[in-house]
Amino acid sequence: MSNTNEMTGGEALVRMLLAHNAGPMFGMGGFQLLPFYDAARRLGLDHNLINDERCAVFAADAYAKVSGRVGLVDATLGPGATNLVTGLVEALNAGSPMVAIIGDAQRDHAGKNMTQETDQVSILRPACKELLRVEAIQRIPEIMRRAFEVATSGRPGPVIVDVPEDIAHGLYGFEESDFAVDPAHESAPAIRCRPAAEPLAKAADLIAAAKRPILLCGGGIHISQATEAVTRFAQENAIPVAHTMSGKGAIACTSDLSAGLFGRYDRIANDLIAASDCIIVAGCKLGEIATKRFTIPTKGQTVIHLDNVPEEMGRTYQPTVKLWGDAREGLDDLCDALSGSAAEQRKTRESYLAEIPAKMKVWHDEVAAERLYSEETPINMARLITELNNHLPEDGHLIADGGFAAHWGGLLFNSKKARRTFVPDRGFASIGYGLPGAMGAQLANRDAVVVGLTGDGGFNMVLGELETARRMKLGVTVIVVNNAASGYVKALQHLMYGEGNYQSSDLAETNYAKLADAMGCHGIRVEDPSKLADALKEAFAETDRPSVIDVMVTRDPAKMLPAVDNRTVQVKKGDRVA
Repeated sequence: MSNTNEMTGGEALVRMLLAHNAGPMFGMGGFQLLPFYDAARRLGLDHNLINDERCAVFAADAYAKVSGRVGLVDATLGPGATNLVTGLVEALNAGSPMVAIIGDAQRDHAGKNMTQETDQVSILRPACKELLRVEAIQRIPEIMRRAFEVATSGRPGPVIVDVPEDIAHGLYGFEESDFAVDPAHESAPAIRCRPAAEPLAKAADLIAAAKRPILLCGGGIHISQATEAVTRFAQENAIPVAHTMSGKGAIACTSDLSAGLFGRYDRIANDLIAASDCIIVAGCKLGEIATKRFTIPTKGQTVIHLDNVPEEMGRTYQPTVKLWGDAREGLDDLCDALSGSAAEQRKTRESYLAEIPAKMKVWHDEVAAERLYSEETPINMARLITELNNHLPEDGHLIADGGFAAHWGGLLFNSKKARRTFVPDRGFASIGYGLPGAMGAQLANRDAVVVGLTGDGGFNMVLGELETARRMKLGVTVIVVNNAASGYVKALQHLMYGEGNYQSSDLAETNYAKLADAMGCHGIRVEDPSKLADALKEAFAETDRPSVIDVMVTRDPAKMLPAVDNRTVQVKKGDRVA
């Protein structure tokens, strides 16, 4: 009997996505994937045209970070595929589950200067967790299953499915059973592992005996969905919690146990880490920013490192105990192992824990208050973050662009719940993430208030996606930190070479509110800090089109970074103080 269920390879790809309940998807079509697009139309795949493929990956990455589900992108061969690289590396380094379908040259003519052809497989392979090339149309279901399995297992990451033109346009008689999938791989983590018993017992003994332990949380806490485990571990065992930028929200920032950000910028955490006799690191790679260029922790301190990627343990610091396992499972297992001594720990650490809110109050009242509540114009960045803390609902999201926006937000923004409220692109720290990232987060949480915080330089890169957001009726709010400069670079030039010695770091003064209006969006320009609250409320009320709040901030490069006025900083050779 002949099989009448014949379809194109493109349709088989769509059916495998739908089998995983996938969507939304972002992409820009080309001839190679036309059968895929036609099937997306006929079968109802939630697919959206993007204006720049890099922004497609940024949006998919933020969607994955907020939802835990697999982010989806597609691109045509050549420039479409290579435009994905920056966003793919963000997802790879940050552990975001993603599947990217890319068209490739027709194999009968590959290598004969086909239009837009390049060795894209070699270019893309280092930018993804795994690259799977479809060489036989009947293997599409198998390869797509594999893509979702790899994307959602271990440390999640992006998987590329490279589809030659003749595979996408070809025909094959599939059986319905070919499209069966394991629903566990619709989101990450699909599979979890636990630490071995012996190192776990050793770690528990070290923690129980410690007088000043501290837990350092990275973005892996959110990948593992381990915030409840962090809160339980900290409360039951009387252990304060500090976090990286990506780890913000591992515990509520308003908790008395929260020591805030640690690393390059901090409130009180770095001193607590220096004085700690037992440092527990969970879901954190201990990279340059988190360790203040590898000076935190100091050599010889007791460190317990819990991570589900064993090669990250010892890469930058040799831990006393290595716990190979999922963050949630590992912290719960440690809690169970410490249950017999938990009451004693809470009693002996009463005075230690009392230090945390007291030190935070001193930081707030004496170190930061002048900037947090500043009435100065142009507007102080700290005042802007204060207004966000006051007006962003606790179930909202702040998406922070790389560099300037992420560091200010990482230091000063407060996640009021133990959840991933703050989403910076710290996997690769590329600028341009704020707007497309906000779009992806809004799609992951349709009813939430979503704010993208970006510099004018980052916004210039991607402002074409305002059209995409308007077309999709996404009520995101984009705050453009307008300092007419590539702020981080100009501040570093000021720090390193002195006042007036700037090169290629200034931008033209631009009114982004008028630009937003011209694109059919909602534009607001704010020059006075007293107007910030009303601007935020006005923007949050726009639920079916994007709003751009153009905030005029300082032009003084000595005040552009969230540390103290950098005119007072002494820089020695080899330093990276900001």
